[in-house]
Amino acid sequence: MLKNKTISLRLPGLKRLLSYQRAWLRGDVLAGVTVAAYLIPQCMAYGELAGVKPIVGLWAIIPPMVIYTLFGSSPQLSVGPESTTAVMTAAAIAPLVAANDTNYAILASLLALMVGIICIIGYIARLGFLADLLSKPILIGYMAGVAVIMITGQLSKVTGIDIEANTVFGQIREFLSRVDQIHLPTLILAVLVLIFLFFIQNRFRNAPAPLLAVLLATAAVTLFDLDHWGVAVVGSIPAGLPHFALPKVSVQELLPLVASAIGIAIVGYSDNVLTARAFATRNHYKIDANQELLALGTSNLGNGLMQGFPISSSGSRTVIGDSLGSKTQMFSLIALVVVVLVLLFLRPLLAQFPKAALGAIVIYAATKLIEIREFLRLGKFRRSELLLALITMLGVLLTDILVGVAVAVGLSVIDLFARVARPHDAVLGEVPDLPGLHDIEDWEGAKTIPGLVIYRYDAPLCFANVEHFKRRALEAIEAETTPVEWFVLNTEAIVEVDITAIDTIAELQSELATRGITFAMTRVKQDLYLQLKRSGLLQKIGSEHIYLTIHTAIAGFAARDRHSYNNAND
Repeated sequence: MLKNKTISLRLPGLKRLLSYQRAWLRGDVLAGVTVAAYLIPQCMAYGELAGVKPIVGLWAIIPPMVIYTLFGSSPQLSVGPESTTAVMTAAAIAPLVAANDTNYAILASLLALMVGIICIIGYIARLGFLADLLSKPILIGYMAGVAVIMITGQLSKVTGIDIEANTVFGQIREFLSRVDQIHLPTLILAVLVLIFLFFIQNRFRNAPAPLLAVLLATAAVTLFDLDHWGVAVVGSIPAGLPHFALPKVSVQELLPLVASAIGIAIVGYSDNVLTARAFATRNHYKIDANQELLALGTSNLGNGLMQGFPISSSGSRTVIGDSLGSKTQMFSLIALVVVVLVLLFLRPLLAQFPKAALGAIVIYAATKLIEIREFLRLGKFRRSELLLALITMLGVLLTDILVGVAVAVGLSVIDLFARVARPHDAVLGEVPDLPGLHDIEDWEGAKTIPGLVIYRYDAPLCFANVEHFKRRALEAIEAETTPVEWFVLNTEAIVEVDITAIDTIAELQSELATRGITFAMTRVKQDLYLQLKRSGLLQKIGSEHIYLTIHTAIAGFAARDRHSYNNAND
C-alpha cells in the first residue's frame, strides 16, 4: 500500500506505464515516430539557437525524455529543447564567454544544472502556484517578443552575413547596413525552405514538415554541391551519445548565472505547466502543477550532467503527438529510440544539413509564437489587457531578455494588485418585477430600501484595498436621498481580512455610530466569523448584527423600531 502511494505521489508516469493498456500502443507508436521525425531537425536548430553545436540539441533530448516519463504528471507533454529557453540560454551565456573566454558548452550545462536545482527547491517549497502570476496577456506579449528575438537571431544563418550585434535592433541595423553582402544561394535556400514549411503546414497539418524540409535541403546540397557555393552546413558530428560530465567552473563564473537561471526556471516552468494544463483540459484529465516543478527540475538536472542545456516543453511537438493519438509517455520513449538510432547510424546525413535550413526552421517556429488573433481578441475584450501584452513585448525587445522576464512577472503582480485594490462593488436594491436584490447601477428603476444601504464589496479586504472600501462605503451612504439608519455589509466575496482591514472596519463602525447609523454584516462565512471573533471586532459590532442571509438582515432592519420600543420599555 505504502509503496503504491509513493509511486503515485513521486513517479506518476511510472504508475501510468505499469497500468499500460494494449489499446494505447498504436497511437503512442505513431505519435512517437512522427514526433521524432519532427524534433530531430527542430532540436538541432534549437541547439544552434542556444549557442551550442547542433548535435547538442539532439543530446539534450535524451535525459529529459526518460526522466519526464517517470516524474511527469502529464501523459502527453513533449519535453526537451524549445525556443524560449534556448534563446534565453544564449542571452545569458554569450556575454560571459565574450568577457572571460570560457567554454560555452560547460556554461550551458552548468546553467541547466542550476535551473534544475531551482525547480526542485520550488517543488520542495510547493511554489507551483507561482505559475499563476503570469497572466494570459503577459504570456502573449512575452512570447511575441521572444519570437522577434528568435527571428533576428537567425538573420546571419539565412542570409550568410556575419552579424556580430547581440541586440534585436543592433542586428536589424547591422543587417540593413550590410544588405549588399547577402549570400544569394544561402538566402534562396532559406526562403524555399520557409515557403515549403508554410505550404505543408496549411495543406498537411500532421506531416513532419521540418524533417521533410531539411531532407530536401540536404539533398539539394548534395546534388548541386551547394556547400562549394558557400552554403554553410552542420559539418562532422562526433560519434556516440552524450556521457556523464560534471561542469567545473569557478565561483566567479557561477554567480552571474544565478539570475539567468531563475529567469529561465520561471519561464520554462510557466510554459511547461500551461501547455500541460491546456491538453489536460482538452482530454479530460488532471495534472499536478507542483509535480511538474519536480519533473522539470530533474529533467534539467539530468541534462546538466549529460552535456545538455536548459529545456522545457514543446507545444508544437505535444500538438503533433495529441493529433496522432498519444495516450501516455510511451510515445516519448519511442521517439527517444528513433533519435538514438539516428545518432548511431545516420550521422553522415546529419552532417550535410544546411544551416540556412535550420535557421528557416527556427523562424518558422517563431512565427507560431506571434499570436495576432490573440492580440486582437485582447483589444476587443479590454484595452488594459492589450496594453499589458504590448508593454511586455516591448520590455523584452528593449531590454535584456531576462529583464523582460522580470518585467512580465512584475506586470502580472501589478495587474493582480490593481484588481484587488480596486475591485467591483455594488449597492443592492429592489428591481420592479424581478425577484431578489440587484446592483442598482445595472437596472433602470432599481431602488434601495429607504433607510437601509446593503453594500457588497467583491474582493477580500486587506491593506491594499481597505481605504478604497471605506471611501466607497461612505460614498454609498452619501448617495442616498433618505436618511440612512442601517448600513449592512454583504461579505459574500470577503473570505478573509487582515489586521489592517479589521482596524479600518472598526473605524467605519465607530464613525457610523456617531452619525446614528447601525453597522451590520450579512452572509458572513465561518472563517470570517472566527477572524472577527479573535480580533474583538465581533464584540464591538454585536453578534446580533451578524446575519447569515440578506433576507434575515432586511428582517432585522424592519424590526428595528419594535426592538428599540421594547428596549425603551425595559
